Amino acid sequence: MTYKVAILGAGIGAQHLDAFLALPNLFEPVLVCDLDLDRAHSVADPFGVAVTSDLETVLSREDIDMVDICLPPHLHLAVTLAALDAGKSVICEKPLVTSLADCDRLAAKAKSAGRHVFPVFQYRFGQGMAQLLHLVEHGLAGRCYAGSLETHWNRGTEYYAVDWRGTWSGEQGGALLGHAIHIHDLISAILGPIARVHAETATLVKKIETEDCAALTLRTETDALITSSVTLGAADNTSRLRLAFEGFTVESDHTPYAPATKPWRFTAREPTSQTEIDQALEETPAVQPAFQGLFSEIAKSLDGKPSKAVTLEDGRRSVELVTAAYHSARTGMPVTLPLGANHPLYDGWQPS
Repeated sequence: MTYKVAILGAGIGAQHLDAFLALPNLFEPVLVCDLDLDRAHSVADPFGVAVTSDLETVLSREDIDMVDICLPPHLHLAVTLAALDAGKSVICEKPLVTSLADCDRLAAKAKSAGRHVFPVFQYRFGQGMAQLLHLVEHGLAGRCYAGSLETHWNRGTEYYAVDWRGTWSGEQGGALLGHAIHIHDLISAILGPIARVHAETATLVKKIETEDCAALTLRTETDALITSSVTLGAADNTSRLRLAFEGFTVESDHTPYAPATKPWRFTAREPTSQTEIDQALEETPAVQPAFQGLFSEIAKSLDGKPSKAVTLEDGRRSVELVTAAYHSARTGMPVTLPLGANHPLYDGWQPS
């Protein structure tokens, strides 16, 4: 089946459109919706996709199967609920929502509507990630001992010229929420749930409301120890993952927004040999990268086929980690996960 999609927001939505167009047997983008019609036309017109500035026009069209939400974070919940009420399934950019209460509300609404909500975590898709998962599945990884993550990006005056950025009301959070959330999801996808987090946050780079630097220590349920360094004050944009397993050490590509697209570097650790690693890597199946890979798996899920689509539960887990990190940074104490409805930040972490 080919699913007809409307894209809400022509910023990052332009990259989503490119990915949908690369999958013509799975998706047909039929509408781009943006309050800035000039921007919408610049994105949609070259491909003959219609444009509107009216959300109700999108939701009222019976031929649209899915709404792809690429809007500012403070709009995600209301628009997702409206789309579900209109009988649409939803793809939603990160952060899915900004509280565990809203995650649980979305899950209940999706269930009652009989529709799907897919968070956007494109870091999971690409050749590097496929290589790692292939080695894990073939028993060459063993236990993960420790690792380090870097989200070292450069966000200057132009970035914050958009009025909702850097604010609790608009962006809903800082570097933890809008930037490092991708690589933190990647750790959960590789190693499983996080069991404990200890975090420090600071606003050091720009005069904004939200944090632009953070340092975290994560302990997974399998007892791997991971450190995460986050800043928006780097000279360039780099995302890096390095993990030490029993059988090898792996380092990701450093591309900031799609680090799994290119092959990763694997160095064998005795008694595993480099020859074993290299031979297994040659057998890694080819996969689609980033948004194309994400959307391809979503199509499989919609078709009722086995898939690696990012789930609503995955989205909740990412929000849970952000919640725990903010709580830890404010209390100075480590926080144990999972978090329930009795947690002080269950309804949100925005300062009162």
